[in-house]
This record gives sequence, C-alpha cells and structure tokens, in this order.
Amino acid sequence: MSFASLGLSAELVRAVTERGYTEPTPIQAQAIPVILKGGDLMGGAQTGTGKTAGFTLPLLQRLMANPVTGKSHIRALVLTPTRELAAQVEESVRIYGKYLPLKSMMMFGGVNINPQIKQLHGRVDILVATPGRLLDHMQQKTVDLSHVEILVLDEADRMLDMGFIRDIKKVLAVLPKKRQNLLFSATFSDEIKLLADGLLNNPALIEVARRNATAELIEQRVYPVDRERKRELLTHLIKEHNWFQVLVFTRTKHGANRLAEQLDKDGIPAMAIHGNKSQAARTRALAEFKTAKLQVLVATDIAARGIDVDGITHVVNYDLPNIPESYVHRIGRTARAGRDGVAISFCDHEENGFLRDIERTIRIKIPSEDKRTGRSASRAGGEPAPHHHANGRNGGGNRRGGNGQNRGRNGGHGGQGHGHSGQGHGEQRPQRAKGHGNGGHQNGHRNGSRPAAVAGGHGGGEDIGGMKFMQRGPNRPRSHAPR
Repeated sequence: MSFASLGLSAELVRAVTERGYTEPTPIQAQAIPVILKGGDLMGGAQTGTGKTAGFTLPLLQRLMANPVTGKSHIRALVLTPTRELAAQVEESVRIYGKYLPLKSMMMFGGVNINPQIKQLHGRVDILVATPGRLLDHMQQKTVDLSHVEILVLDEADRMLDMGFIRDIKKVLAVLPKKRQNLLFSATFSDEIKLLADGLLNNPALIEVARRNATAELIEQRVYPVDRERKRELLTHLIKEHNWFQVLVFTRTKHGANRLAEQLDKDGIPAMAIHGNKSQAARTRALAEFKTAKLQVLVATDIAARGIDVDGITHVVNYDLPNIPESYVHRIGRTARAGRDGVAISFCDHEENGFLRDIERTIRIKIPSEDKRTGRSASRAGGEPAPHHHANGRNGGGNRRGGNGQNRGRNGGHGGQGHGHSGQGHGEQRPQRAKGHGNGGHQNGHRNGSRPAAVAGGHGGGEDIGGMKFMQRGPNRPRSHAPR
C-alpha cells in the first residue's frame, strides 16, 4: 500500500516521500481515509506509530479541498499537552505542507506572549497550541476560533492527567458546533471515554494495538536496586554497554537536575528537561539529544511528551511512575519507526506496588533477571501478593524467624532471631526484624524464602559485572511489599 493509494494529493505524497517514507503505518492506513471523508475519529495508538502524520496529512488535504477566499481565519486547531509535543506537531505540519499555501503556528506558555499576538495578526490556517496559553489569548481576545473546521486532541489521556479538562471545555465552548473532531490517545481510560462521548459524533474507532499495551518491539526488564544505588547502577550500565541517546525518567524536577549533574560528574554528558527549565534550555537539550551530542537526557513525564527521536535505543525508568499509563508513554519513546528498543526499570522495594499496578495495566509480567545466578528474580523483595487477610506466611499475625542458627543464602551472619510482620487484617505493618546472637542482626526470614538477588543479610544483591546493587545491610528495613 502506498500513500497515493490512500487518496492523498501529489503535493503531500511528494513531501512524505522526501522524508523517506514509502508505506503508511497501520494507524495511517486506517485513519487517513476516515479523516478524508470528514468523519469524527477516536484513535488509539502507541507513541512512535506515525500517529502525527496520520492526522496531519489528511487535515492538510481537507483544508486544501475547501479553500477560503478573502480574510484568512484559523481553520484547524490542534491541542497538545506540552510545549515539546506542540513544537513536534507544528513541525510536521510545516514539513508535510511544504508544497501547500497553508500557514501554521505553534502556541505555548513559558515564553513572551507578544510575539504570538503579532503572529496572530497575520495569516494562520492551522494553530497548534497547549490549552493554558490558548486560554490566555482567549481571555485577552487576541485569538479568534469561531471559524475552526477541524479540532484535534492529541494525547488526550495526558491532557486529562495534567488536569486540562476544564481548559479543554472552555475551548470547546467557543468553537463552532459544526466541525470535525479527532481524538488520539495511547490509553483509553474511563475519563477518555467520557470525554469522547461528549465531543465526538458517531466516531470511527481505530485501535492499532490492544489498549494500554506496550509495543512488541520493546524488550522490557526490571532491575531490583536500592534507591541510594540507582545512580551507580545507571552509570555502570551506560559505560559497560556504551549506550548512547538514553532517555531517563525521574519522578521529580529536582531529581532530574541532580541526576543529570551526577552523570556529568561521572563523565557521561547529560542534561535535564522539565517544566521549570526555560524554553530555550529545553530546546537546546532536545536539539543536542537528537543530534547525539548529548548521551543522556533526563526528563520528567510531562516534559518528555513530544520527544520524537527515532534513535533512542534505551529508556530507563530511574523512578517507577505512580500512574501505570505513564509507563506505557515512557517506554514508547524507544522502538520507534519499526526499530527495536529496550526499556529498563529500576525498582526499589518501596516501588513494588507501582510495579504491580503497571503489570496489571499492561497485562505483562516484566522479567527481572538475577545477573549473578542467572535465575529469575521476579521482584525487588520477592514475589508480592496483592492483598492478604488470612494469618500465615503472607498474611497478618506474628511470625517467627526460627530458633537456632539461621544463615542467609548469600553469606549473611546469622543468629537467633524473631521477625514480626504486623498483626491483623487488611494493610500489613511489617516491622524491622530483630536478631540476637553471635552473628549480629538478620531479617527474620526462613532460609531460602527470598530470591538470591534480594536476599537479606550481608553480601546479597543483584550482581551486574561484579557489582552488587540490592545489598540490604543489617540496618535496612524489610520491604513493605507483603511476602
């Protein structure tokens, strides 16, 4: 199948061909004909599947099929959750529309509003904007949306996650009632369905992958590691395997800054990108990352939306996300355009709950390998159970670690000890195990009850290239995950 066979004009096919694309992706093959017919669309596609071209190409053709004479107006509006995604989409509009007489503009916050006002005084056929800055212009009456023919909500799930639902509703209130609506989302939550019900009119539903699924070309892996040793492990992996164009996710902006600085000190060129960075700094970091001048880009979830770099080979979840759908978006930054990719997640014992939620969402058990023994170590801190209400090994109630010499599998010093796992039903309240005797302290676990990669006592841990990263010393608290 070719782009021309989808009904696209010669000008658009020429622009696409010049970008090196000869065959449409599944989302493009399905979405383009539907959009060209003028119907509403709800599209479910992972990042990296060609979704942007899937709506940009037919949008351009529909605007050209109905030329407007006289004064120009904004005829198409694309809403995105972040500045980076707005810039990416607007760039695609310019690239694919290079042989068409249409003008586009991107609009986002964090920069001076006056140049945007000046640009709005000229011709703008297609506006790509973030909701917040668009509302600023609406309040100042510097933008006219009364002639919008096509509305696109790109990455709608992320916009809802970021709390933009009220802003979106305010924008919808000023748009013409008669228009074409296109909604794209990598995940389909109940909130997305509710938004779609109120926005779309008898839409075509296109899903090129099972909802909330991860791309098949991505190899996923979990490394159990203590929080304070994550940076050491990351540095080791990057240097050991000579990784380049690595995208690393942290949960906080401060964490992103600190990690980028530490990697730089370790001799690994790195920069951070997040909402507190100026637009100039974010643009510079992205440009250096795309051209491989920058080895590692450390990002928060919000800032990473819109990072469209085909060469990203590895995505590292330095901190596991507390929203499972964010995991799908994060790792979708690799294995783009049909390439293979690797997604690695560092999991401290306190993040076991996040890992369980992620696996339930993507319906995959992510492998975790003990590099020292070659055996599977399913979790940091053992295989968790969801919830337990009965007394016993995994439930509430007292449990004794056993009398006599109790030696850890990895050479831990033993001693007589008791372990207490909190008593009662519902949420467990594990306490630090107490040990007495010749060998000092040891967590109160029966011998062999934990995988080798995460066993208690001295000397245990994940051994990667001779370095152990899950070593729980005598004063480390036991995992909060039920055993």
